Amino acid sequence: MQANDKKVDVGLLPDANGKDPNPGEQTKGSKWQKPRITRKSLMKCCLVKWIIASTTQQGPDSIDNDLELSMVRHQPEGLEQLQAQTQFTRKELQSLYRGFKNECPSGLVDEETFKIIYSQFFPQGDATMYAHFLFNAFDMDRNGSIHFEDFVLGLSVLLRGSVTEKLRWAFNLYDINKDGYITKEEMLAIMTSIYDMMGRYTLPSVRDDSPFEHVEKFFQKMDRNRDGVVTIDEFIETCQKDESIMSSMQLFENVI
Repeated sequence: MQANDKKVDVGLLPDANGKDPNPGEQTKGSKWQKPRITRKSLMKCCLVKWIIASTTQQGPDSIDNDLELSMVRHQPEGLEQLQAQTQFTRKELQSLYRGFKNECPSGLVDEETFKIIYSQFFPQGDATMYAHFLFNAFDMDRNGSIHFEDFVLGLSVLLRGSVTEKLRWAFNLYDINKDGYITKEEMLAIMTSIYDMMGRYTLPSVRDDSPFEHVEKFFQKMDRNRDGVVTIDEFIETCQKDESIMSSMQLFENVI
């Protein structure tokens, strides 16, 4: 589904009190529990849509339990190991790998591919910078390419990880230079790239000064010792305790 076919829902993460944001599915005051991830919710992810679309185009050819290792130059870890390291089922991993291999026969995905993916799903905006930042967050060893293992490990955290795991991943995204701190400039760059990509399709509609306003508000709450940077502990603790920040952070999960 194209992003210009719908408004963006920002209610995927539990709020700061650990409650499910979907009313009617949980009694008031009860402890939040990790929701069951259905295929429908999984398919909200642009990267998964890209993979599944490729798999559909490829056809229902079977894949063996070794993920057809001989067909790629970069061979992924065994299926069993990936299943143990992620929250994906064996069948899901097989399906993800089939599409990944079809789109990236070398077994590696580069930044240009990310830009193509997000420009297709968000044609109404400019996804260039967001795709760049997201790619760098997946590219943990900073070598300019992502192999299948890192791809599914990242997706597993983003789609099925705990709130803390997702926040750690989000911190890594905002920490552009990977020095262990988030500056106002780094957070503004990420927020601006998201708004440039989403534009008027966010809810509520955004103004030109919205990214700056959000960053100022976030930093006022997160930078507790007023040293001009946010540490990972400050980031996680503030997000988990502040419902308004947690709600704003939920926009991020809708553009993966």
